[in-house]
Amino acid sequence: MKACVQRVLSGKVVVSGETVAEIGKGLVVLIGFEKGDLKSHVEKMAKKIVELRIFEDSNGKMNFSVKDVGGELLIVPNFTLAADCRKGRRPSFQSSEEPSRAEEMFNLFVEKCREEGVPVQTGIFGADMKVHIVNDGPVTFILTREDL
Repeated sequence: MKACVQRVLSGKVVVSGETVAEIGKGLVVLIGFEKGDLKSHVEKMAKKIVELRIFEDSNGKMNFSVKDVGGELLIVPNFTLAADCRKGRRPSFQSSEEPSRAEEMFNLFVEKCREEGVPVQTGIFGADMKVHIVNDGPVTFILTREDL
């Protein structure tokens, strides 16, 4: 599992010209699942992201989580995060989780984030999405299951 976490002023997902999800201040989380990911990994990742202290306090230090600042999450499924680009010029997706299992893991991740008490909007699994992000900072982190 890999997650690209971006602190944003706003974010939205557009599918076929229609906005399907939109947030203000918070985090945009692009998440991809790999073979070998477990439900326990998904639960830990959700908790880690919701509690990640990447919002600034009055002294400019990253001391607050998205939950602390009353922010929102925009969670976007992104299987390309699981790509292996080490050989050649065409990414390999052999380590990507099978679509039905990945969708199950995505739904679990969304559920666990909601259980943490943060408002959540989502992209649409398997759709061709246009993601609009106003990154704040920019502040961007890549998390993997090894970070849990």
